[in-house]
Amino acid sequence: MLGIIGGYLFIFFARICDVSLATMRTLMVVRGQRMYAAVIGFFEVIIYIVALDKIFANLNNPLNLFFYAAGFATGNYVGSFIEEKLAVGTFTVQVITLKEPLELTEKLRSLGYGVTVLEGMGREGKRYILQIILKRKQFVTLRKEIDEWDKEAFWTIFDARLTRGGIFTRKDK
Repeated sequence: MLGIIGGYLFIFFARICDVSLATMRTLMVVRGQRMYAAVIGFFEVIIYIVALDKIFANLNNPLNLFFYAAGFATGNYVGSFIEEKLAVGTFTVQVITLKEPLELTEKLRSLGYGVTVLEGMGREGKRYILQIILKRKQFVTLRKEIDEWDKEAFWTIFDARLTRGGIFTRKDK
């Protein structure tokens, strides 16, 4: 009995691991991190094949399929959670605030952020767009600064696949 339960748990956790790795690998490919993606893919496929072998050994057991599918679903969740915590990559954040945008620019620059100000035209006239490029790990801190300045600020985030030059926060230097 313990061996049977152990088999189910093995399938479940193997799928969590390989699907989490697949999620990470896919995100590394999208971000141009080919070498990391290749290494992750190596381990992902080994775990996948071992789990698949366990399933094919007893295809008539519906619980094997259930734990395989449950591991897959959980792996998607765990993989995205891990990726969020690792926060690999770079963001471009665009901020539009009606509350003293140029003063916010100076405050963010004094905190070490590189800020480019663009002039745009909104429905109600001229607006300033603050553009900040930063490491994903630093976004929480930036968001806190923006929210303290103006809770109603409009901001968007873009994943920057590659960057070159420019000013990042002082912590990066």
